[in-house]
Amino acid sequence: MSTRVLVVDDSILFRRVVAEALAGIAGVEVAGSASNGKLGLAQLAALAPDVMTLDIEMPEMNGLEVLEAMKAVVSETGVIVLSSQTARGGSMTIRALELGAFDFVTKPEGGSPEDNLLQLRTRLQPILRAFERRRDIRRLSGRTKPVPAAVQVPARVVGPDGASTAVRRLRTQAPIVLIGVSTGGPAALRQLLSALPANLPAPVFIVQHMPPLFTEALAQSLRRICAIGVKEASDHEMAQRGWAYIAPGGRQMKLVRGAAGEIMIKLTDDPPENNCRPAVDYLFRSAALQFPGRSVAVILTGMGNDGAQGLRQLKRGGCATIAQDEATSVVYGMPREAFLTGAVDSVLPLPQIAAAIVRAVEEART
Repeated sequence: MSTRVLVVDDSILFRRVVAEALAGIAGVEVAGSASNGKLGLAQLAALAPDVMTLDIEMPEMNGLEVLEAMKAVVSETGVIVLSSQTARGGSMTIRALELGAFDFVTKPEGGSPEDNLLQLRTRLQPILRAFERRRDIRRLSGRTKPVPAAVQVPARVVGPDGASTAVRRLRTQAPIVLIGVSTGGPAALRQLLSALPANLPAPVFIVQHMPPLFTEALAQSLRRICAIGVKEASDHEMAQRGWAYIAPGGRQMKLVRGAAGEIMIKLTDDPPENNCRPAVDYLFRSAALQFPGRSVAVILTGMGNDGAQGLRQLKRGGCATIAQDEATSVVYGMPREAFLTGAVDSVLPLPQIAAAIVRAVEEART
């Protein structure tokens, strides 16, 4: 089954580049194109494509307005946003992801036309494959949400207090919260972090796979709706309870022990891991080495396997570990790979994870 894609962009040149990039991906068919949001919605109704690539800044009707219109009619078409790598582009892209866009890619800048074409094709292909897998699971299950397929979520025995025994076992010596996330992350973080209390007695460290400028936009967006503080992390910053620190795009983030035992943040230009910088494994490994047995580690929705080995290392040190379930994941890649290591204590739907974190942190202090 081919994946039919509608290309929406106000630049005729870029529409051609996107179409050519898509044409070079096996199993992908360009269903049509449109030069602005209004025409894109009309083509959406006429062609019913599987996926739409959507420019954000367009005349007459921009990409955000298109997403709002699609949300109102509950469209099943997936949207991949094409964004400029600027502060404004980052802010608008975060908003697009909050409105339901599946994922985004940054537009290639500079280089030869051939290099730009190759970059765009390389960025689009894994996103399309992840979308296809989610679509196929939904069609096979006959549900609007995917259900566990390759991995069976273990049954959770519920005790008399309503808490699962898996959650009650989440214990740490002193609380640090670690979160790794990728595709679907902005919406997942919005739901999870907004449910954490302002007086959470632990710092939260987050790796979200994003390029520079986009992580600062994400922090700003989350800060407006969360009771805890949210910021993009700074080098040599001492972590504070009740704050969430997001690793800056393009930098690795690790935790180091200060002179008095405090948690310090160090940003580096160390090489990518799992093709990611920032990488979840890099953060998790630092916590395992510097603060053994002190973390509640969470793997949320995302493509690939980043975080799986770091989670395993944390678990060997006695840390508590949680993975998001398939039914609430946009892409069940990272949580699945973490689960397969055997290092996950509890597999939970996204709406239950904040409460599990709070319980684990509170138990660690008693």
